[in-house]
Amino acid sequence: MPMVGIPEDVVAQLVAAARQEAYAEGMAAGQRNAANTATQTIAAASGTLATQAGPMAAALDEAMARHRSEAVELALGIGRKLALHLVARYPQAELEALVSECLSSLGGVPHLVIRCHPDLADAIRDNATAQMAHSGFSGRLVVMGDPDIRLGDGRIEWVDGGVVRDIAQTAREIDRQITSYLSAHGRHDDEENGA
Repeated sequence: MPMVGIPEDVVAQLVAAARQEAYAEGMAAGQRNAANTATQTIAAASGTLATQAGPMAAALDEAMARHRSEAVELALGIGRKLALHLVARYPQAELEALVSECLSSLGGVPHLVIRCHPDLADAIRDNATAQMAHSGFSGRLVVMGDPDIRLGDGRIEWVDGGVVRDIAQTAREIDRQITSYLSAHGRHDDEENGA
């Protein structure tokens, strides 16, 4: 039997079609492989990011809390230095202001006792006496130097009451408020972060 030959142009067309089909299949397989690789890379990066996000957020929160605490401590230190400087420079100013407030509202009391550091007693007495003329206070004024009272502090006493200026007590109250603020703020940060 004689062999029937396929014309060359048909063979060329069949080969070209096979090449195109193989090329298309190769491209599709390459794209699927690239997409799978990209998906795996993204999944791995997402997993790494998720694993590291918690510790990074905790470190940031800790740094912010430390920064807040340091800022408050710095402000407190500056405030204390300024207060001590002002008390040293004007030791009777706050006590005189307190006396002025008391005299204007205590017109009917029979006597007023002011206790202060002995170095300030004469100046406080002179100032209070001058203020009595303008305030309407007509009771008896007693100013006593008390060596147990620090310079700048004092007590004003009348029959049924009194006020105290004690910078050490005020400083303790400020410290307590700051501690309370920092504690509450730390708890608030923890609650916001789901801790």
